[in-house]
Amino acid sequence: MSVDSVKKAALRRKYHVRKKIFGTPDRPRLSVFRSNRHIYAQVIDDVAGATLVSASTRAKGLRDQLHNGGDKKAAEVVGEAIAKQALGVGIKCVCFDRNRNKFHGRVKALAEAARKAGLAF
Repeated sequence: MSVDSVKKAALRRKYHVRKKIFGTPDRPRLSVFRSNRHIYAQVIDDVAGATLVSASTRAKGLRDQLHNGGDKKAAEVVGEAIAKQALGVGIKCVCFDRNRNKFHGRVKALAEAARKAGLAF
């Protein structure tokens, strides 16, 4: 497969997931982006078009705790951090946007850690 066809397939998967999910002020969207070296999470209100809270393995507070930003342990730490920040702002319930990734591995670890920390979805 060429690079263009891989990118097109990833975009198709992303649109397929996003057409079903929309973040409202009552229930914003928890979006996860996974790269090879890091993992990022944002809570987004799509009506206002604003990011309410965010966490990643590149954030100063989390970067010092982690040896590697691209493993399951790092995803769990980011999941706990995003849940604590969201609960601090008053967000208790979100809809989960796995983006173009399968609900497996690091994405699943982040989601389970956020649920365990008190975020409902």
